[in-house]
Amino acid sequence: MSQAETAVAGAGRATSPLWTFGILRSELTTTLRRWRTLALLGVLAAVPVLIGIAVRIETGDGSSPGPGGGGGGPAFLSQVTNNGLFLVFAALAVTLPVFLPMAVGVVAGDTVAGEANAGTLRYLLVAPAGRTRLLLTKYASVLVFCLVATLVVALSALVVGLLLFPVGEVTTISGTRIGFGEGLLRAGLIAVVVAASLTGFAAIGLFVSTLTGSGIAAMAATVGLLITVQIVDGIPQLSAMHPYLFPHYWMSYADLLRAPVYWDEVVKNLGLQGLYAAVFGSAAWARFTTKDITD
Repeated sequence: MSQAETAVAGAGRATSPLWTFGILRSELTTTLRRWRTLALLGVLAAVPVLIGIAVRIETGDGSSPGPGGGGGGPAFLSQVTNNGLFLVFAALAVTLPVFLPMAVGVVAGDTVAGEANAGTLRYLLVAPAGRTRLLLTKYASVLVFCLVATLVVALSALVVGLLLFPVGEVTTISGTRIGFGEGLLRAGLIAVVVAASLTGFAAIGLFVSTLTGSGIAAMAATVGLLITVQIVDGIPQLSAMHPYLFPHYWMSYADLLRAPVYWDEVVKNLGLQGLYAAVFGSAAWARFTTKDITD
C-alpha cells in the first residue's frame, strides 16, 4: 500500500498514536526502500572498505605503517594498522565532512518537495492527521536515516578493521590505554554523536524542501548550502562566524577518545545542532502549515 493510500485509509484513526506510528513506519519503509537511498548507503558502506584496503596495501602485512604512512592522512588513519577499531574513527572522519551530510541532504531535501512533485502530498493531507504531525513524522524519518547512515559507516569499518588488522587495547588521544570492550563502547557512542551532529542540517534540508515543489531543486539547494557553509568555515578571515556554523564542531567527537573524556566541544556541538533544529524546524513548520498544496 502506498503512502497516499495508507493516509486515506487511516482518516478515521488520525488521532490515534498507533496511527501516527503507522505513518512513521510507512515513511521509513518508503525512504529506506528507494533505490536512491540504497545507493547512498552502498556508497557510504564502501568508503571504509576502500580505506581499509588502501591502508593494508600501503603497509604490506598490516602490522606497521609503511613509508610515509606514519602521520599523514585523516585523523586516526595512522593508527589503523595497530588496531582495526581505529578504522571506525578514521572512516567517520573521512565521511562526516562531506559524504554523510550529502546523503542526509539528499534525503531531507526530498521529504516534502518529492511528495509535492509526485502529486502525493495532497493525498497524504486528505486524512485529518494535521500538517504538524505529518511534518514531524517526516523529520523523524530523516533523523532515523541519519542514524542508519552513520551506523552503516561504523559497522562496515568495524567489520573491515577486524578482518584486515589486529585488534586489542586502544590507545586514547591522551596516551592512556583502555580495553577493547571499552573502546568498542566509545565507538558506539561516537557513532551516536556523529548522527546527532547531522540533526541541525537535517532540519535545514526539511525547511528547504518546503520551499519548492521540485525534489531535485530542494536536494541541489541543500547540498549547495552545505558546500558553501563548509567553504566559509574554512576561511580564516571569517573565524568570528565559525562557532555559529552548523558543521564547525562536527569533528569534536574525537574528544570522546580522550581519558578522561573532554565534553566541552561535544556539548557545544549538540547545543548548536539543537538550536539549528529548533530554528529551521520552526521555519519549516511555518511554511508547511501555510503551504498551498493545490498549487
